[in-house]
Amino acid sequence: MKWSLPSWQIGHALGIPIRIHASWFLVFLLVSWTLSTGYLPENLPGLSPARYWVMGGAAAVLLFLSVLLHELGHSYVALRYHIPIDRITLFIFGGVAHMRKEAPSPQAEFLIAVAGPAVSFALGAVCFSLGMLAEFMQEARGPHGLLLLSALLGIVNVQLGLFNLIPGFPLDGGRVLRAGLWAWGKDFHRATKQAAGVGLGFGALLGFLGLSILAGVLVGELPDSMASDGSWIIFIGMFLFAAALASRRHASLRQALASVPVRDLMVRTVESIPPNCTLDEAVSRYFQPYGYGGFPVLENGRLTGLVTVYDMQTVPVSLWPWRQIGQVMRPVSPSLIVAPDASIMDAMEQMAREGWDRLVVMQGNQVVGLVTHSSILHFLQLRQAPTR
Repeated sequence: MKWSLPSWQIGHALGIPIRIHASWFLVFLLVSWTLSTGYLPENLPGLSPARYWVMGGAAAVLLFLSVLLHELGHSYVALRYHIPIDRITLFIFGGVAHMRKEAPSPQAEFLIAVAGPAVSFALGAVCFSLGMLAEFMQEARGPHGLLLLSALLGIVNVQLGLFNLIPGFPLDGGRVLRAGLWAWGKDFHRATKQAAGVGLGFGALLGFLGLSILAGVLVGELPDSMASDGSWIIFIGMFLFAAALASRRHASLRQALASVPVRDLMVRTVESIPPNCTLDEAVSRYFQPYGYGGFPVLENGRLTGLVTVYDMQTVPVSLWPWRQIGQVMRPVSPSLIVAPDASIMDAMEQMAREGWDRLVVMQGNQVVGLVTHSSILHFLQLRQAPTR
């Protein structure tokens, strides 16, 4: 998922960057305001407004800490299966762990999916235990405030775990459903589309429920205070519906790309650069005339590396006449090579995993082509043109 608003890194956990999206501040203020003007004054009367706001802000931080721990639960299990995690982002709807690739098996998918709700339920149990301890102590106002906060965190964590177990993709319950469908049908992409279809149904159901609540408020059958609840349910239903629809389309695209070999879209006319060529010569003889973003580097017909525009830019222009391609190229490695019979999907995942924008297509020891992000994009545009 991509958002146009910015995000900021606030730290690391398990070696994973933790970022806060700009939309998080909106929901943080909303939660703080709701707690400081409603929940806390009603259940803990007699305090100053400033103190309510401080307590509300602290509770909001703890609530999002719970969300972060939920995502870290997913991430911990994913890392055990050697799935890289780019980052965890906290945003308006909670949090999301950005995984670079899919689970390798239905079992891994199931365990990764249930890890988050398991953490939420465990946190709920801890919070309720602390609340019981505070109630048992029965001391003045401090423990009473702790009791309220513990009860609130316990309820929210249990609700977080239960909501995420709704069997609609991309929620955790939907991923559990996908794991089961995947194990049963042996088809990952079909299982994803089926689980996303259930997600569409639940998104529409939540939207209908929210509209029903608003209608009940308008006709006077429900209290006015439930209007905000209905609005939030509609908002969440719309988000789930949109996310499930995007997941379904993405699964269809992945399924199509998994059946197309790299040879069908690779660039077959490959120009190479010798490693002893200076950067100045490479620009004038290769990069400018051909307009390519990168070239394989060959020495006596043997692939030794790949050089791109980005590699050239790491060297000051004033040094280009004295630096050679072999000094700045990316040395050859298995991550840089793909077979012509590999699927486009495999090539895309390899690019994403290694951070390349192009791969060298080799058959045996011979370079037979290049596959790039732009060639894949052009292929997709041509394939989708008749449908449009």
